[in-house]
Amino acid sequence: MRSYSPADFDFELPPELIAQHPAPERSASRLLDGTGAWPVDRRFRDLPSLLQRGDLLVFNDTRVIKARLFGTKPTGGAVEALVERVLPGQEVWAHLRASKSPRPGSTLVFADGAFTAEVLGRGGPDDALFRLRLSADPLALLEAHGHVPLPPYITHADAPQDVERYQTVFAKRPGAVAAPTASLHFDDGVLAALAARGVDSSRVTLHVGAGTFQPVRGESLAEHRMHSEWFEVGAETVAAIDATRSRGGRVVAAGTTTLRALESAALDGSLRACTDETALFITPGFEFRVVDRLITNFHLPRSTLLMLVSAFAGHDHVMALYRHAIESRYRFFSYGDAMLLELARGIADR
Repeated sequence: MRSYSPADFDFELPPELIAQHPAPERSASRLLDGTGAWPVDRRFRDLPSLLQRGDLLVFNDTRVIKARLFGTKPTGGAVEALVERVLPGQEVWAHLRASKSPRPGSTLVFADGAFTAEVLGRGGPDDALFRLRLSADPLALLEAHGHVPLPPYITHADAPQDVERYQTVFAKRPGAVAAPTASLHFDDGVLAALAARGVDSSRVTLHVGAGTFQPVRGESLAEHRMHSEWFEVGAETVAAIDATRSRGGRVVAAGTTTLRALESAALDGSLRACTDETALFITPGFEFRVVDRLITNFHLPRSTLLMLVSAFAGHDHVMALYRHAIESRYRFFSYGDAMLLELARGIADR
């Protein structure tokens, strides 16, 4: 099999193609149909016509929390926190940005004095996170005082529009600090059209972490370590996938996070219901056991997600689709457009 380096997943993107705001309507986004040998330009609302009766569309029902907080240290210096994960006992893991890191035992004040957080120490992946104990329930405090954690390539501060649009219409279980962006294109009209066509649906949960935006650094894919994310695949979803297989339908993952949850639950060879952590890094050569089709947005250069979609649909095919998308002025990244991919089985460039 061909050997890959991070440079094989690099590309030049004109800055003006990075979407700073969502499309006026969710399903008005463009959809690049990459299921054939040649790209076809469509609209996202065309998706129901590209699926078949008996297919199963699986969504990630995670809910983005208002994970960004602004406050001060005991010295009066500014501090910004990005909550990565909510823990038991009013505790969280968080990234902290300050001129000087706060010491364990110190108290941070957030939201103009609305609540405080005690710094308990450091830890988490690569010891890069701070463990904090908040003065009340973290989810309630974040909902009341937090800001939408927009990705680093979106240059404006969060606004009321982002509270609605950086969230899927079926978001249910709070815990993500980044949206499952492929699902941002679904609206009630598309969901109704899918149901009318006979496309079933099911849910998994994967709480997306901030590590999703981190590029692969260095010159070797084997050296990269993914940050762990919590996921759950329920028995009902496993049963729905088994039923889909028995009738000859296809399993369609709405987004890379859905795909990672499903494939993580099948690493031992067969899909099973489970609640676990995953640090699965999917690169070309990975054996896909569950997903047949993938709906996905366009991803950052040298990112683990671009490597995932290349593993799924073939590196040369995906990079050709990206070149077409740039030439055709598609909108990129979280608020950008989408594409539909088919699993490439046994092709040489994977």
